[in-house]
Amino acid sequence: SSVLLRNNLQVDLRVMQEKSYGAALMYFTGSKSHNVALRQRAIDKGWKMNEYGLYEDEKQIAGKTEQEIYKKIGLSYIEPELRENQGEIEASEKNALPELIRLKDLRGDLHTHTSATDGKFTAEEMGKAAQEKGYDYLALSDHSKHLTMVHGLDEKRLNEQMEEIDRLNENFKNFRLLKSIEVDILEDGSLDLEEETLKKLDLVTCSIHSNFKLSKEKQTNRVLKAMDHPYFNIFAHPTGRFIGDRDPYEIDLEKILKKAAENRCYLEINSQPHRLDLKDNHAKMAMEMGVKLTISTDAHTKTNLDLIRFGVSQARRAWLKKEDVLNTYSWKELKKLIQK
Repeated sequence: SSVLLRNNLQVDLRVMQEKSYGAALMYFTGSKSHNVALRQRAIDKGWKMNEYGLYEDEKQIAGKTEQEIYKKIGLSYIEPELRENQGEIEASEKNALPELIRLKDLRGDLHTHTSATDGKFTAEEMGKAAQEKGYDYLALSDHSKHLTMVHGLDEKRLNEQMEEIDRLNENFKNFRLLKSIEVDILEDGSLDLEEETLKKLDLVTCSIHSNFKLSKEKQTNRVLKAMDHPYFNIFAHPTGRFIGDRDPYEIDLEKILKKAAENRCYLEINSQPHRLDLKDNHAKMAMEMGVKLTISTDAHTKTNLDLIRFGVSQARRAWLKKEDVLNTYSWKELKKLIQK
């Protein structure tokens, strides 16, 4: 049957016999190009494959699970996120598929907001929510003063927040709030806060919230200049897209990634469902260029911390392993990685 949801998304429900469940799952959830490649492998062996199973003549020889189908056609199991016919079949033949990052690998979240700007909860409340998730650390990254509409932090208020974080950390056990900021990259490539203040922070996340219509060259140079700043650590939501609402701004990500590799900077996979920025192909490019990424929620509420699963899924689509993601490391290890 087909169900039309209130948002006009059509959901199709197909009920199969148990012996065909794996074949149906593979057929209806895999990409078309991946499925076509698998069916061709079956044909090459004199078999046929469809949503009911793998068949030799009229006899079903696999179909109950996805794993048994892959094994039968000579492949190791391919995780669903990789099924795009973009090299995963060849890697599977060689047993060279990566062990993809998992949700439980994350040790913390490196981009969140509090009620000091446009978040809904205090620093203490966000810290306790992160502890409940089993995190070792949480970075509080409120907006900087350029974003006046959300009461962005100036140097004075940021210093006050850092003092508050120090007091809170005295009472936390096996957990640490990280002093951070989401500082605006201004049109000329400078950062929105004084260097003297930024150097006191554990972590500096930098992002673009204005002048989206600059040419590709100007937008790219804006970020390249910012990345030369001694306290630039992470470039957040690097293309600025809002899915279905705002297109990405023009920017040369290959140049950005090359600079990131040279300057020990990192890029973010933003887990907000309306962002999912970086896209999977760009995140894979980063990994291949040796640039580690962060998976963060940009959380503005405690429940937003749960959105991290969408960022993990995006990272898995990009073939990312645990070691490719900055916030799978302990704070001690992370601190060394972000030092210039």
